[in-house]
Amino acid sequence: MTTRALALAGLLCLGTAGGIAYTPPVEARTYVDVGIDVAPPAPRYERVVVRPGYVWTPGYWRWDEVGRRHVWVGGVYVAERPGFVWRPHRWERGPEGHWHFVEGGWDRR
Repeated sequence: MTTRALALAGLLCLGTAGGIAYTPPVEARTYVDVGIDVAPPAPRYERVVVRPGYVWTPGYWRWDEVGRRHVWVGGVYVAERPGFVWRPHRWERGPEGHWHFVEGGWDRR
């Protein structure tokens, strides 16, 4: 083989190996549903001032697995999204009697 052919073959191998070794970054998502037997306390009422361009996402009770109790997470303002409405976080009681946390999020109007 000529030097030029060897160099071309080497570059081709390097390019192929580099393409195989490269994997694009991915985003891993997990979903964990925990059913607990302890009912969440009544929601706390927070004083809210209307802020143009923002939506108030109310606070909620989060289950602390380490402390085995509910912990209050205060509400926050988030930038509004035209055409969407915020669905608050909430707890629902399942048919088996356990409480399940349902994440809040944006829903189309």
